[in-house]
Amino acid sequence: MARKPRIHYPGAVYHVILRGNGGQDIFFTKADRTRFYFLLQEGAEKYGHRIHAFCLMTNHVHLAIQVGEVPLSRIMQNVGLRYTSYLNRRKKRTGHVFQGRYKALLIDADSYLLELVRYIHCNPVRAGLVQTPDQYPLSSHRAYLELEPITWLTTEWVLLQFAEPEKKARTLYTNFILAGIHEEHRVDFHRGSFEGRILGDDSFSEKSLARAEEKFQRRLSVEQIVAAVCEGYGIEPELLAEPGKRQPAAIGRAVAAYLVQDAENLTLTELSDYVRRDIAALSRAAERLRARATSDSGLAIRIATVRQQLEQISKCQA
Repeated sequence: MARKPRIHYPGAVYHVILRGNGGQDIFFTKADRTRFYFLLQEGAEKYGHRIHAFCLMTNHVHLAIQVGEVPLSRIMQNVGLRYTSYLNRRKKRTGHVFQGRYKALLIDADSYLLELVRYIHCNPVRAGLVQTPDQYPLSSHRAYLELEPITWLTTEWVLLQFAEPEKKARTLYTNFILAGIHEEHRVDFHRGSFEGRILGDDSFSEKSLARAEEKFQRRLSVEQIVAAVCEGYGIEPELLAEPGKRQPAAIGRAVAAYLVQDAENLTLTELSDYVRRDIAALSRAAERLRARATSDSGLAIRIATVRQQLEQISKCQA
């Protein structure tokens, strides 16, 4: 069965889980965790999303992320690919660090955000690593208590739901966390209540799908994106898989990678298999192209033209 595309709209909040490939560890040293922190910070600054909570375990990560205009797929690709590249270089190895596609559950923040933050912060307690969440140094809980400064973490939204004065809010937040410290594993925070993609009632699900305009969208394939790019640049699709960095094949691969990053149902892994290029190289090419497009109006127009063609294809499939 084809997997469902991510539901995206500005302001959407997700419970994201990244797991080590085959259950293997993803953090080995303090430097590894520091690098992952840096990537989270850089991503938040670059893409404009908010991180409301996180917890780094040995072989997996929990995040509560609220996106802006940039879809979650690009945010997580950036973190996953760059951390994989870092760790493989450090350990002098190749291969996957993370297990397949990350898990992302869209949540009704009005109903579940506070409980999700508590669930994430109490994860080390459930795992038997500590007695209380404040004893665990690799989550955002200590920042909520002002025991550790984390500038890229957003705490205001959660705290304001407890009280207006910050001191009182932190006290009420602490009591709330401790009240659920012995809470067991919650299936709903992993599987949701709608197709494994949404945690919320029927009204929230319907509104979310409408905001994402999902019922009017159809999945695009890598082949369709490559075909549209090649038509726009007047090249044969086979050229994109040829070795070397000759133009216009190189720019065609970069544009294809750029558009695949923006597609909710596709990954660079699929494009990598199609054009026989390293995922990290495609990601770097797409980011360079994205930066160039901000100052090169001709390039921006060509990309927009290809995008319009893909939108027409999507409408015809509807």
